[in-house]
Amino acid sequence: MARTTNRSHTGADHQWDLMRASFDGDWQGVTSWYGRDSTGMNLTRGDSDPAGSIYAIRFSDANTGLWHGTGLRFAPGGERRFPLFRHSYNLSNNCWHFPDTAGQSSLEMDGSAGRAGHEVNFFTGRSRSMLIALYRRREDQSMVLQSIAATPFRCKRALIDPVRPKPDSMHDVFQAITGWPGIEQELRPGQGSENSTQGKSISEFDADSFQKYDINSCFLDGLLCSLPECLPEGAFDLNFGCLLNANSFVHLIIGYDGSHQLVSWVERRYQPTIDG
Repeated sequence: MARTTNRSHTGADHQWDLMRASFDGDWQGVTSWYGRDSTGMNLTRGDSDPAGSIYAIRFSDANTGLWHGTGLRFAPGGERRFPLFRHSYNLSNNCWHFPDTAGQSSLEMDGSAGRAGHEVNFFTGRSRSMLIALYRRREDQSMVLQSIAATPFRCKRALIDPVRPKPDSMHDVFQAITGWPGIEQELRPGQGSENSTQGKSISEFDADSFQKYDINSCFLDGLLCSLPECLPEGAFDLNFGCLLNANSFVHLIIGYDGSHQLVSWVERRYQPTIDG
């Protein structure tokens, strides 16, 4: 029988508690998928199912839960269930959680697995704004961006917030938030300290800190990304963002070293004034 002793003072327990606080809900939303055509990534028109998907994530007690997804794109029959347990959660270290930003990531993007991907969720109230980026290995062993998905989830257990509109452009977002001060938190795979997410002040927002690569786009719910279409040979990062409201922007950076091994998740949270 797996060990179920109290680990409330460990980093693993802290990550479990953050996951419960954020993901507990019945999340409904329509996902738009953007893929490749003969000219490269097509970000002008996404493929979506109007019926949407529902991710019901519930916990029977402090240590046990169930993830139940329906209307899923890649699951047999469109449905999948996963039990969730505190004692076995995130043993592979690919899940990560800040208090209001969370997801899962491939720890290697060196092509050894053939495919690699990331899910990033930005939470505010009972809204969950999700971006997915999937890469695949080509015959020349390079990794190319295969698809991007965006979903404005809302929890059915709460008063449902309207979906936030798609920004007119990244330039408009950056023009509004340039100069905002920020707070930065960092996590590393397998990091065990509960204090690893303590924030520190950083310099004011500058568009060049986000818009670094050739794939740059905006989506519903104020979601943004800047990603390399083909992974470079050396170190790189992946940039995801969300304009949560007129006074809050979050920038999530996933960093890789020269061997394309994941080294850190960094959350930068910007507001017009540092105290909100």
